[in-house]
Amino acid sequence: MAPQPHLTHLTNPLATPQQLETSASQLDGIPAELESSVHYETARLVQAAGILLRLPQEIIAQAIVILTRFWTGPGDEGLWDVNAKDAAAAALYVTAKPSATPVSPKSLLSVFNNLTATRPDFANPLDKLPPTSPPVTSQPLTHAHLFSMESFLLICLNFQTHVSLPHPLLITYLQTLSLLPPPSPSAAKLPHRALAHLNSARFSPQKLYLTHQPNALAVAAIYLAARELGVKLPEVEWWEVFDVGREELGFVVVGMRSMEGWAEREREVWKGRRVPITAEEARGEVERIWMLEKGNERL
Repeated sequence: MAPQPHLTHLTNPLATPQQLETSASQLDGIPAELESSVHYETARLVQAAGILLRLPQEIIAQAIVILTRFWTGPGDEGLWDVNAKDAAAAALYVTAKPSATPVSPKSLLSVFNNLTATRPDFANPLDKLPPTSPPVTSQPLTHAHLFSMESFLLICLNFQTHVSLPHPLLITYLQTLSLLPPPSPSAAKLPHRALAHLNSARFSPQKLYLTHQPNALAVAAIYLAARELGVKLPEVEWWEVFDVGREELGFVVVGMRSMEGWAEREREVWKGRRVPITAEEARGEVERIWMLEKGNERL
């Protein structure tokens, strides 16, 4: 991540265009679509594990951002070399460790090993593990794996684990716009809809949390939610009050609005198959894609 001048607790280090275009996995020849699928799956794995470990949503959200930074950062190893599930576990462990709700390695390993064995539908909320779990087919995550991955992740991030979330700003902005408390029945759903857009944006293939500051994400969530619910906003360029330009607002709104369709396409692409979350599975999927492409060329 490129350090930003005058970094405060309200801003984040943002990814550079070069980092977005030249991740280690892309340099290793991993197809961009497969890389996005693995990133999406591991982010959902963090979400599911965090729920099962009863961690606050703030910690879960920060862990997903840290995991996304790791995939996008300057590390020399991509999906060929790193087990994606190990990186997901390390991101959640690193985030919870200094918080008021740290998680023990034993509990984290138990949850991740069960989740990676059962591979439930992470798109649905989880509050407990399935009553029966099949045996883990891939190598289970161990204490050694976790601690080694923790060190590697921190080095790749240059120990920059600060994450500022847009959710507190969202509440402040809604109050400033006189939308909280809701002034009308039509506006009552706006805060929840805006929060939903912020939450889904964490999984965005455009990596919105790495390319835009929290203020821009909060403003875009309000704008999009208001448009969807028909809630009237000030007729002036109110977003400029929150230091967001029209072009940036439009880009983030388009990214948030595309999430539902993109997630649906992901479900169709991987219907009946598992997204690879280990280096071995990633190699197998790339080989399968290569064989299909060679077969099409012969036809």
